[in-house]
Amino acid sequence: MAAILLPLAQGFEEVEAVSLIDVLRRGGLAVRIATVDPHKDDNLVLGANGITIQADTNIKNVVADDFDMILLPGGWENTYTLAENETVQNLLKEFKFKDKVVGSICAAAYALKKADVLGNDYTCYPAAADEVNHEGYRDDQAVVIDGNIMTSRGPGTALCFGLEIVKRFSGEESYEAVKEGMLLDFCK
Repeated sequence: MAAILLPLAQGFEEVEAVSLIDVLRRGGLAVRIATVDPHKDDNLVLGANGITIQADTNIKNVVADDFDMILLPGGWENTYTLAENETVQNLLKEFKFKDKVVGSICAAAYALKKADVLGNDYTCYPAAADEVNHEGYRDDQAVVIDGNIMTSRGPGTALCFGLEIVKRFSGEESYEAVKEGMLLDFCK
Protein backbone atom coordinates (compact mmCIF):
# COMPACT_ATOMS: atom_id res chain seq x y z
CA MET A 1 0.00 0.00 0.00
CA ALA A 2 1.44 3.36 -1.03
CA ALA A 3 1.86 5.99 1.68
CA ILE A 4 1.14 9.67 1.10
CA LEU A 5 2.44 12.48 3.32
CA LEU A 6 0.14 15.50 3.56
CA PRO A 7 1.68 18.41 5.48
CA LEU A 8 -0.74 21.00 6.87
CA ALA A 9 -0.26 24.45 8.33
CA GLN A 10 -2.78 26.94 9.62
CA GLY A 11 -4.86 28.40 6.80
CA PHE A 12 -4.96 25.28 4.61
CA GLU A 13 -7.80 24.98 2.09
CA GLU A 14 -10.18 22.52 3.73
CA VAL A 15 -11.98 21.32 0.59
CA GLU A 16 -8.67 20.38 -1.00
CA ALA A 17 -7.20 18.64 2.04
CA VAL A 18 -10.32 16.69 3.02
CA SER A 19 -11.24 15.75 -0.56
CA LEU A 20 -7.74 14.45 -1.24
CA ILE A 21 -7.56 12.52 2.03
CA ASP A 22 -10.98 10.96 1.44
CA VAL A 23 -10.43 9.95 -2.20
CA LEU A 24 -6.94 8.59 -1.52
CA ARG A 25 -8.12 6.49 1.42
CA ARG A 26 -11.05 5.16 -0.61
CA GLY A 27 -8.48 4.16 -3.21
CA GLY A 28 -6.53 2.11 -0.67
CA LEU A 29 -3.73 4.57 -0.03
CA ALA A 30 -2.35 5.31 3.44
CA VAL A 31 -2.52 9.06 4.06
CA ARG A 32 -0.60 10.53 6.98
CA ILE A 33 -1.31 14.13 7.94
CA ALA A 34 1.58 16.07 9.48
CA THR A 35 1.28 19.47 11.13
CA VAL A 36 4.16 21.80 10.41
CA ASP A 37 3.77 23.73 13.66
CA PRO A 38 6.68 22.54 15.83
CA HIS A 39 5.02 23.84 19.00
CA LYS A 40 1.72 21.98 18.69
CA ASP A 41 1.32 19.06 21.07
CA ASP A 42 -2.33 18.42 20.15
CA ASN A 43 -1.64 18.33 16.38
CA LEU A 44 -4.78 20.39 15.67
CA VAL A 45 -4.56 22.53 12.52
CA LEU A 46 -7.03 25.33 11.77
CA GLY A 47 -8.07 25.71 8.14
CA ALA A 48 -8.75 28.89 6.16
CA ASN A 49 -12.50 28.64 6.71
CA GLY A 50 -12.51 27.72 10.40
CA ILE A 51 -12.48 23.92 10.12
CA THR A 52 -9.96 22.14 12.34
CA ILE A 53 -8.22 18.90 11.36
CA GLN A 54 -6.33 16.62 13.71
CA ALA A 55 -2.96 15.71 12.21
CA ASP A 56 -1.47 12.27 12.79
CA THR A 57 2.01 13.54 13.60
CA ASN A 58 4.33 16.52 13.54
CA ILE A 59 6.46 17.16 10.46
CA LYS A 60 9.59 16.96 12.65
CA ASN A 61 8.86 13.23 13.09
CA VAL A 62 8.59 12.47 9.37
CA VAL A 63 11.11 10.35 7.48
CA ALA A 64 10.87 10.63 3.69
CA ASP A 65 11.70 6.96 3.17
CA ASP A 66 8.39 6.03 4.86
CA PHE A 67 6.39 7.64 2.04
CA ASP A 68 5.86 7.35 -1.70
CA MET A 69 4.50 10.86 -2.22
CA ILE A 70 4.37 14.27 -0.57
CA LEU A 71 1.17 16.17 -1.35
CA LEU A 72 0.58 19.83 -0.50
CA PRO A 73 -2.91 21.35 -0.31
CA GLY A 74 -3.32 25.06 -0.95
CA GLY A 75 -4.71 27.99 0.94
CA TRP A 76 -2.50 31.09 0.96
CA GLU A 77 -1.50 31.08 4.62
CA ASN A 78 -0.74 27.35 4.45
CA THR A 79 1.18 27.81 1.18
CA TYR A 80 3.42 30.55 2.55
CA THR A 81 4.13 28.49 5.67
CA LEU A 82 5.03 25.42 3.58
CA ALA A 83 7.23 27.60 1.36
CA GLU A 84 9.09 29.00 4.37
CA ASN A 85 9.27 25.85 6.50
CA GLU A 86 12.79 24.42 6.25
CA THR A 87 11.67 20.86 7.03
CA VAL A 88 8.98 20.89 4.32
CA GLN A 89 11.34 22.44 1.79
CA ASN A 90 14.01 19.82 2.54
CA LEU A 91 11.44 17.02 2.27
CA LEU A 92 10.29 18.30 -1.12
CA LYS A 93 13.88 18.28 -2.36
CA GLU A 94 14.52 14.83 -0.90
CA PHE A 95 11.38 13.37 -2.49
CA LYS A 96 12.39 14.74 -5.89
CA PHE A 97 16.00 13.56 -5.48
CA LYS A 98 14.79 10.05 -4.61
CA ASP A 99 12.40 9.98 -7.61
CA LYS A 100 9.34 9.94 -5.38
CA VAL A 101 6.13 11.69 -6.36
CA VAL A 102 5.62 15.33 -5.40
CA GLY A 103 2.20 16.93 -5.68
CA SER A 104 0.44 20.21 -5.04
CA ILE A 105 -2.94 21.77 -5.58
CA CYS A 106 -3.97 25.39 -5.84
CA ALA A 107 -1.48 27.98 -4.56
CA ALA A 108 0.78 25.29 -3.06
CA ALA A 109 2.64 25.14 -6.39
CA TYR A 110 4.42 28.18 -4.95
CA ALA A 111 5.99 25.97 -2.24
CA LEU A 112 7.17 23.55 -4.95
CA LYS A 113 8.68 26.43 -6.92
CA LYS A 114 10.43 27.69 -3.78
CA ALA A 115 12.00 24.22 -3.31
CA ASP A 116 12.96 24.16 -7.00
CA VAL A 117 11.00 20.96 -7.63
CA LEU A 118 8.14 22.26 -9.79
CA GLY A 119 7.90 20.50 -13.15
CA ASN A 120 8.20 21.96 -16.62
CA ASP A 121 4.42 21.66 -17.06
CA TYR A 122 2.16 22.40 -14.11
CA THR A 123 -1.08 24.00 -13.08
CA CYS A 124 -2.26 25.90 -10.03
CA TYR A 125 -4.99 28.28 -8.92
CA PRO A 126 -5.23 30.90 -11.70
CA ALA A 127 -4.73 33.85 -9.32
CA ALA A 128 -1.56 32.18 -8.00
CA ALA A 129 0.11 31.74 -11.39
CA ASP A 130 1.75 35.19 -11.34
CA GLU A 131 3.19 34.61 -7.88
CA VAL A 132 4.41 31.12 -8.78
CA ASN A 133 6.04 32.81 -11.79
CA HIS A 134 7.31 29.65 -13.46
CA GLU A 135 7.30 28.77 -17.14
CA GLY A 136 5.06 25.90 -18.20
CA TYR A 137 1.82 27.01 -16.52
CA ARG A 138 -1.17 25.19 -18.02
CA ASP A 139 -4.60 26.75 -17.58
CA ASP A 140 -6.31 24.22 -19.85
CA GLN A 141 -6.13 21.15 -17.60
CA ALA A 142 -7.53 20.37 -14.14
CA VAL A 143 -4.61 18.02 -13.41
CA VAL A 144 -1.14 18.14 -14.93
CA ILE A 145 1.28 15.24 -14.59
CA ASP A 146 4.90 15.95 -15.49
CA GLY A 147 6.89 12.83 -14.63
CA ASN A 148 6.81 12.55 -10.83
CA ILE A 149 5.33 16.02 -10.35
CA MET A 150 1.52 16.13 -10.12
CA THR A 151 -0.38 19.43 -9.84
CA SER A 152 -3.99 20.54 -9.84
CA ARG A 153 -5.86 23.86 -10.03
CA GLY A 154 -7.94 24.27 -6.86
CA PRO A 155 -10.85 23.24 -4.65
CA GLY A 156 -13.12 22.28 -7.55
CA THR A 157 -10.50 19.95 -9.02
CA ALA A 158 -9.50 18.18 -5.78
CA LEU A 159 -11.66 15.08 -6.33
CA CYS A 160 -10.35 14.53 -9.85
CA PHE A 161 -6.80 15.13 -8.64
CA GLY A 162 -7.26 12.54 -5.92
CA LEU A 163 -8.48 10.07 -8.54
CA GLU A 164 -5.35 10.59 -10.65
CA ILE A 165 -3.20 9.89 -7.59
CA VAL A 166 -5.22 6.73 -6.91
CA LYS A 167 -4.70 5.64 -10.52
CA ARG A 168 -0.95 6.19 -10.23
CA PHE A 169 -0.51 4.18 -7.03
CA SER A 170 -3.42 1.72 -6.97
CA GLY A 171 -4.10 1.20 -10.67
CA GLU A 172 -6.94 1.59 -13.13
CA GLU A 173 -9.30 -0.81 -11.35
CA SER A 174 -9.17 1.12 -8.06
CA TYR A 175 -9.45 4.38 -9.98
CA GLU A 176 -12.62 3.20 -11.74
CA ALA A 177 -14.13 1.79 -8.52
CA VAL A 178 -13.65 5.04 -6.60
CA LYS A 179 -14.77 7.13 -9.57
CA GLU A 180 -17.97 5.09 -9.96
CA GLY A 181 -18.66 4.89 -6.24
CA MET A 182 -18.35 8.65 -5.80
CA LEU A 183 -20.28 9.50 -9.00
CA LEU A 184 -17.28 11.35 -10.41
CA ASP A 185 -18.19 10.89 -14.06
CA PHE A 186 -16.99 14.43 -14.78
CA CYS A 187 -13.38 13.46 -13.98
CA LYS A 188 -11.40 12.39 -17.03
